[in-house]
Order: sequence, then structure tokens, then C-alpha cells
Amino acid sequence: MKKLIFSTLLVLSFITSFAQKDFQGMAVYESKTSTSDFKMRMEGNKSMTPDMIKGIEERMKKAFEKTFILHFDKSASIYKEEEKLDAMEQGGGSSPWRMMASVTGGGGGTYYKNVKDKSYTVDKELMGKEFLVKDTLTSMKWKMEAETRLIGGYNCYKATAIMPVSKTDFRNFRPKDDKNAKGEGSNDKKPEEGEKKSSILDMIEVPKEQVITAWYTPEIPVSQGPEGYWGLPGLILEVNDGKTVILCSKIVLNPKEKEVIKPVAKGKVISQKLFDETMIQKMEEMREMYRGRGGNGGMQIRITN
Repeated sequence: MKKLIFSTLLVLSFITSFAQKDFQGMAVYESKTSTSDFKMRMEGNKSMTPDMIKGIEERMKKAFEKTFILHFDKSASIYKEEEKLDAMEQGGGSSPWRMMASVTGGGGGTYYKNVKDKSYTVDKELMGKEFLVKDTLTSMKWKMEAETRLIGGYNCYKATAIMPVSKTDFRNFRPKDDKNAKGEGSNDKKPEEGEKKSSILDMIEVPKEQVITAWYTPEIPVSQGPEGYWGLPGLILEVNDGKTVILCSKIVLNPKEKEVIKPVAKGKVISQKLFDETMIQKMEEMREMYRGRGGNGGMQIRITN
């Protein structure tokens, strides 16, 4: 009975807060991406020592463990990474890992979503140039599931969707599951004529689609969530794409200090499609550069023409 009364009071309290004209909320999200498949491929490469594998794995884990802040109101939100030193930049150098993080991660800043007019704006940095990506939000065909769970004291419901995978998001890269990608025989003999060295970019591929699992709470009835996720009848508190998990760790409703929720205005305006094409072109240029230099961060393999 006490639990029922508490839940009722919680819902009534939020309804009162949401009814306020200047309603605003803040949510903190922790993002982690698994690197286990890359570790398995590295362990199969004879040119890599255990210390090298451990060092790369630690840097990748740090680069893929991030904290983000989502500020939202009834119709719009801004999502931005908590400022800290980028793990990929630590130690300097020009390894392909660092370069890929720069190219594909793009130094993205503030992700603005407006679910009312179904648009988004995000500022990106690509190879030293500033861009302002403006486009329409992806329509997510959510399938409502019956499962429920508690996240941070909020009752959450499960929803799933099948989404195309971004070819320019570093977190979506997968090691190729073939003999060359595993590095088998990579040091058994010297390169013969007609063979060429491959960069680490030749060892990766991107799946065409992925299953997204989200947990949302109707107790906070805003159609918002982390990154580009939206479209559910409640705030999304957790997202899992099978590789990356984004989990809400803190929620504050109507914080004392209000955030200005509006898109960034600095940068060359560009569509998502054109920006992705530009990124892919830069990645190809980087691939050819490292082939020519024969450098791939200690993960050389050979591909026969």
C-alpha cells in the first residue's frame, strides 16, 4: 500500500512539474562500447605482443567510455559529451587509431533534437574544418515489448527497432572475420611481388543493420533520449545496440539552473548524407596513406592482388 501511494505521489509530482510552462529536465548518460572482438583479432596476429594488445585495448576502452548530458524540455533537447581529455589524443602520435577517432568521431559537439518538427542539428569537426549537420530525424519504427524493469527508481518498458548502421560511426566498426583480418600467416614470409601491405582500415567492416533495444519511462512523458534516439512515449533511459550501451545514471527535473536549449549556429551547413560521403572519402584517403607508408600501428597484414 505504501509503495502504491509513493508511486502515485511521484506521478502526480511529475505531472505538476511537466505542466509548468518553463519545464526542463537534465539526464546524465554513461556510454560504453565493447572492444572484445577487436582483442580477439589482435590476439590472432603474430606480430603483436601481449603488452601491445593490452595497451591498445586500454586506450580503446577509455576512448569508448564517455559521459554525456541531456538537457530537455517538452519538445527539444541538447546532448553533449562531458568535457574531458580524449583518450585517443593522449600520448600524441599519428597512429591510425587516433586518426580514425578524429575522422569518424569527428569531434562532434552539441546534438540538438526537435521532436516537434522532427529535425536535428549537430556541429562536427572533420580534419580541422567545422561543419553544421542539419537534417530530418530518422523515423524509428519501435516495437513495444511486454518486459518491464526499474532504472534509477523509474518504471521502464522495453521497445525494439531495426535500424540501418552508420558507416561513419567508429563504434560500429567490426573486425573482418576472414583469414587476412585474423593476421594468419602475416609474418610467415616476406611480401612477394603482387602483394601489398594493408592498413588497419582494411581489417574492419560495418554491418548493414542492427537491432536497437531501448528502455523508456512513461513517468517522464517526453519523446526524448540520448544521441538520435527518440519517438517513444517517455524518456529513454537505456539504449543497447549489441555493441554500445548508453545508460542513464542521474535525472534532475526542473533544475535550478536552466539550460538554453537551442542548436549551435557555427559551421558550414551540410546535410547528413553529404557529410557522411565526405567522411568516407577522408577515410579512404587515410587508408591509402597508411598503405603507402606501410604503417598501421603494429597490425600489418598482407593482401594478395
